[in-house]
Amino acid sequence: MLNRVFVTDCEGPISLNDNAFEAAAHFIPDGDRFFRKVSEFDDILADEIRRPGYNAGDTLKLIVPFLIAHGVTDEKLREFSERTLRLVPGADETLKLAGRLMPSYIVSTSYRHYIEALCRHLDFPLENTRHTTLSLDVEIPNEEREALVRLREDVIEGDFEDLDEIFFHLIPGMEAGKILDGVKTVGGDGKRVALMEILSELELPPESAMYVGDSITDVEPLRELNGRGLAVSFNGNRYALREAEVAVISTDSRALTPLIDLHSRFGRDYILEFIRAYSENPERALESFRIDFRVVDEFRRVFRGDYPIITVIEEAEDLLDASMEVRKNIRGEDVGSLG
Repeated sequence: MLNRVFVTDCEGPISLNDNAFEAAAHFIPDGDRFFRKVSEFDDILADEIRRPGYNAGDTLKLIVPFLIAHGVTDEKLREFSERTLRLVPGADETLKLAGRLMPSYIVSTSYRHYIEALCRHLDFPLENTRHTTLSLDVEIPNEEREALVRLREDVIEGDFEDLDEIFFHLIPGMEAGKILDGVKTVGGDGKRVALMEILSELELPPESAMYVGDSITDVEPLRELNGRGLAVSFNGNRYALREAEVAVISTDSRALTPLIDLHSRFGRDYILEFIRAYSENPERALESFRIDFRVVDEFRRVFRGDYPIITVIEEAEDLLDASMEVRKNIRGEDVGSLG
């Protein structure tokens, strides 16, 4: 057996949630509008302006003072995460297959509170995850709490310059702003760093890795592996499709299982050959390539001839509509449309 490793994002390929969005919507008045505005600000900073030191997914850092101001504690977020956890169909089986075949990891921008809930539910080792760690059990002055409650509306109604002033000038001058100094989100380049650290720990080269992602926070690890390992977009948005080499579009994560099985035993050229053959004739490819018969049987049972899209990405734009349709269908319009 070749030395291989499987690494996946959490929200999208494994779970249906956007935990931070859902928590903001639950705990903060007009929190859905608030989070969406901060997320759009995040996309501009990370993808267009490329602000030095800013990573895609730092939305989770920016909203922390507002969560604290609205009374969110570690315990409340843990309970909320446990109660609202929703998985992509087949995610449990897909992770178990990967775990049997090779070392498997989850690299996620999500808060530790949510990742702990996910790991308990899936019986997945928490030590095989990389995530955003912070504590919400922090006291802030009442005047700052009141100011942040008022600033929430300014964020919702503000333009880019307003948000830049709020997040990079006003809040850093508050006691609440000091909380952010110790928060390091695992998104964007943070995910790439986490991926490379895993490879270093296992003493494996990038060519040994399969990475699955779906959003702007996965751009860097997908780009790192494109042309070297196996960079896979699962129901990805335009950011993920732009950087990945392979697109998988499906309502069930078991669409990934033939790739996982092949990755554990063969090189990327053989896998890409399978994907191209599958794009032409899925049934013939499943019969002709050396996929474990148990994986093939389960794949056929799950999809019953209505096979998912598994294709090498030639033009990302050609796949975007199909990918976004499934993405929004299974995750909902609000979550599916986030960057």
